[in-house]
Amino acid sequence: MTVASVPFALGERLDRMAVPGPHETIAPTLPTGTPLERMAALFRSVADFVATHDDPVVFAGDCMASIGILAGLERKGVLPAVSWFDAHGDFNTPETSPSGFLGGMPLAMITGRGDRRLLEAVGLTPVPDERVFLVGARDLDPGEAEALDGSGVGRLAVGEVALGVPPEGSIFIHLDVDVVDPAEMPAVDYPSGGGPDVAVTLAAMTRLAATGRVVAVSVAAPNPDLPGAAAADAATRRLVAPFLAGA
Repeated sequence: MTVASVPFALGERLDRMAVPGPHETIAPTLPTGTPLERMAALFRSVADFVATHDDPVVFAGDCMASIGILAGLERKGVLPAVSWFDAHGDFNTPETSPSGFLGGMPLAMITGRGDRRLLEAVGLTPVPDERVFLVGARDLDPGEAEALDGSGVGRLAVGEVALGVPPEGSIFIHLDVDVVDPAEMPAVDYPSGGGPDVAVTLAAMTRLAATGRVVAVSVAAPNPDLPGAAAADAATRRLVAPFLAGA
């Protein structure tokens, strides 16, 4: 198990990000250009790292970095099922998004929807809907909700994960910590009430880790500049502890 930091959000460098140590930092010099062009360069470096390290736990400033992680796994011949923990669906496309915010689109991209330039840039084959579980999502845009309803993506509450663990094969976990109720996970950029507490979420992480089939974990980390950052950092460390036992 290797811990890595990708201190970027939508291709822009972050001043700081809380990451358990020791860890390696993935911070290449990015070209000038659009956010998509910058993320393409960044995620190629993320894929390089993942392709050469076993069972990485990658902390990033957003959910988009999962694209690079999955590309790195594919380079190794690993095509995992995806367990995507997030208060939001991340299933918008340019056609459904009210704002056009790229940070609301990564899961749609991973399943081959919307703009596929990032996938093509890093060499990622779309993951079939039937290999994807969206866990804990409760804040969806109307078009996004309609797209999910018409998809083959599985939907679970966090407390139902024991019923929805992929039956076979490797597993990639993406954990956006905003899946936890903001009463116990402050310092997230887009809080959404009504979520599970840390204990329920930790039970889900422990259940998945116990399968022995988790090949990578992506963590969209708390914002260290927001109130409650220390408490959020402590809660995040609890949630990833089942994956760091061998680090």
